[in-house]
Amino acid sequence: MKTVGIIGGLGPETTSEFYLDIVFSCQKKDRTARPAVIISSVPLPYQIEEDAIVRNFGIERCLPFLTQEAKRLEKAGADFIVMPCNSLHIFIKEIRESVSVPVLSIVEETVKFLKREKMNRVGIISTSATIKNKLYENAFAESGIEYVAPDALQQAKMGKFILNLVTGQQKNRDREELISIISDFEGKELDCVILACTDLQLLIPHHPKIKIFDTMKILADSTVGNVLSK
Repeated sequence: MKTVGIIGGLGPETTSEFYLDIVFSCQKKDRTARPAVIISSVPLPYQIEEDAIVRNFGIERCLPFLTQEAKRLEKAGADFIVMPCNSLHIFIKEIRESVSVPVLSIVEETVKFLKREKMNRVGIISTSATIKNKLYENAFAESGIEYVAPDALQQAKMGKFILNLVTGQQKNRDREELISIISDFEGKELDCVILACTDLQLLIPHHPKIKIFDTMKILADSTVGNVLSK
């Protein structure tokens, strides 16, 4: 088995869920040993988190913290590194350049998944930073995938309840608001909606008419494949 290093993203609950998913998924496929996992919780100041999520401001201040933790994971013995946070993948190039071990991309793994599932037109739910930096837009364009995003008002609402998730203050109405936003995609001839913010899986949204795929689950499945690869 390979050792995976996890850079904890924005929100400790998400990192915990990601870790548990990897452990239990590996056990289902190979019960000879538990997977080797190293987790680095990024010591990111709360003000930087809030500015990045709600105000879409100053996210570049995260970069030194991320490269530092990537180097620490490599030194600790990680064979490859993952980061269960979509927004922070705007720094994937810099993180990859800071270490010599592979770094999986949640964006690249999601695009591979959508192509395998023949999903050609998708709705995307994400943070403002992900939309602004065209994280998925560019990757989708290269793969011939069309996408539809929420309007500005809906995006502002999401910023608030994503911050609630990151700080452990989620409310029942946050889940209702998320489902309402997803429902607005009805009638737009979409193949599915993707949750391109890993914290949103904590709200566990379901919809009777629209397929919903969680990018964190997609990354977790890819991580398991790499852990168990020879």
